[in-house]
Amino acid sequence: METEFTFSNVVFENKRRTPDEYKPIIKEIKRDIIKSLALAKSGHPGGPLGVADFMGTLFFGGYMKYDSKNPNYKDRDRFVLSAGHMAPVLYSCLAHAGFFEPSELAGLRKLGCRLQGHPAPAGVIPGSETASGSLGQGISIAVGMAMNDKLLDKSNRKVFCLTGDGEIQEGSCWEAAMAASNYKLDNLCWFVDNNDCQIDGRVKDVMSIYPLKEKFEAFGFNVIEIDGNNVEQIVSALDKFNDSVGKINKPTCIIGKTKMGNGVSFMQDNYKWHGNPPNMEQAATALKELE
Repeated sequence: METEFTFSNVVFENKRRTPDEYKPIIKEIKRDIIKSLALAKSGHPGGPLGVADFMGTLFFGGYMKYDSKNPNYKDRDRFVLSAGHMAPVLYSCLAHAGFFEPSELAGLRKLGCRLQGHPAPAGVIPGSETASGSLGQGISIAVGMAMNDKLLDKSNRKVFCLTGDGEIQEGSCWEAAMAASNYKLDNLCWFVDNNDCQIDGRVKDVMSIYPLKEKFEAFGFNVIEIDGNNVEQIVSALDKFNDSVGKINKPTCIIGKTKMGNGVSFMQDNYKWHGNPPNMEQAATALKELE
């Protein structure tokens, strides 16, 4: 069956699109996640499927400045995947944005392929801003980037960061939150993937982070709560963030209530799919559902 898995080589230019125009791209991203993890025989499917709606909107809805032909141009916006184990969704977005060939997705987690289980540092993977995966550190890096852009360069660049909800059990996340508020980083957009699932069970049972909205508000954030699998609500939240940059002197936190494994019935809202890749039979079933 491995030879039957092919990856669409379609590349989408970075421009503003309506949700109806890029929802098919999101579906392709989810299919890439299933295929690449089934071929790798290791990795994390649940989280990447759950955030594909947000990632697809960010990359292909026209909300972030980037140029795949010139990945390091100075005025680009930054995206940091703090939850580095969700790398398959980032790799699919980068591939279909034109940073590298989509066929490279077949090499995920394989020896000799640069698409490892967690993102490599900038310069190894075009479009990847930093290595990540040690949970809690990526958001600190993102805050540092936002501080540089706002306080030193005094630019209008934006920094987007995605963390898991289990990830913010790490104390370093709250140190980053305190700094972001203290320095009035309204160019920072922090998306929390709130699926209430982590590798050991429900987040509320392992180490509760709730009430989440009130915590971020107490740290001085502008908080937007949405259904993180509803593209129209994601669009509204990102529009509100973009409109606030340079105006509110507060960082923004979008709390996206998502379903782990979204789009695949046997994975959906099941924490056991946090770190278990589908076998070939399961992958075939998932791909059929995602048609």
